[in-house]
Amino acid sequence: MIALVTVLFAFPLGYFVRHRFAAAASYATIYLWSFTFQTAYLTRVWAAGDDSAFARQPDIGVPYGLVTGGIFLVGFGRVGLGHWLGSRRRTRRGAVDLDAARS
Repeated sequence: MIALVTVLFAFPLGYFVRHRFAAAASYATIYLWSFTFQTAYLTRVWAAGDDSAFARQPDIGVPYGLVTGGIFLVGFGRVGLGHWLGSRRRTRRGAVDLDAARS
């Protein structure tokens, strides 16, 4: 689920949202919500007896943390790439900045 969220939202947020911090914060919010949902779902399935996601004997969960943390970092990279390409598109088109606060 978190990989799907990263693929669907990270690049478009970076591309279409003008401010990088707002795009990154939006991605982090969406990712962390889906991470919580995914963890709760996998824990419920594990408690019901399915041990395909987690081992029968619980451990610290380092591999799960490393994979999810890696996906999180890849998402921030996609936000950065989208922001870079979006700012190039806006600059190349000679877009007018209508933000009165920045003038």
